[in-house]
Amino acid sequence: MAGQGIQRREVLRIMGTAAAVAHFPGFSKWGFACGHIGKAALQIKPAQYKPQFFSSTEYPVVERLAEVIIPGDSTPGAKEAGVAEFIDFMIANTPNDQYPFRMGLAWLNARAEQMSGKPFLELTADQQNSLLTRLAFKDKMRPGEEDGRKFFVLMRNYTVTGFYTSEIGYKELDNPALKFYSQSPECPHKDDPEHKHLSKTHS
Repeated sequence: MAGQGIQRREVLRIMGTAAAVAHFPGFSKWGFACGHIGKAALQIKPAQYKPQFFSSTEYPVVERLAEVIIPGDSTPGAKEAGVAEFIDFMIANTPNDQYPFRMGLAWLNARAEQMSGKPFLELTADQQNSLLTRLAFKDKMRPGEEDGRKFFVLMRNYTVTGFYTSEIGYKELDNPALKFYSQSPECPHKDDPEHKHLSKTHS
């Protein structure tokens, strides 16, 4: 549902966004893609994440939304990567997005109640997907769902950012040009440090 294609330039931008977040010691699942550099890999993670912004009723909805946007099918998805933890921490430290998120979650539950008489989390998976599909695609949106679409786009952007800056999501990119090293890889031509064999090959 997310439309998971992502460009190299965008990856580099969101990597910078997540770098500062990586030092927060409260994540139980989410881990920065470059966390192996330095001492981050030695950090002991708590058994359970404690939400910094969302309430006990809001946070499970954020978890479910992230899971629907990037599901874990044949490979791990947003749930396995702990994307909801990343989103919660980011929103706790991004005042401008706090109101849109809180109102968006309230709108989603109200819309679910209006449609099916139940809050979003109590809908069946098919009902959840039906509602979110209309928000994800502008041409499928119904009148009165404009605010819901704005919230979904915001949620999707945070989900994609959190996933592709995590260890799990970064591996999904599988692009050698985007790999990070704590030190320069060693040259494989140890017996020919001046690389004279290359001139012979191309002469």
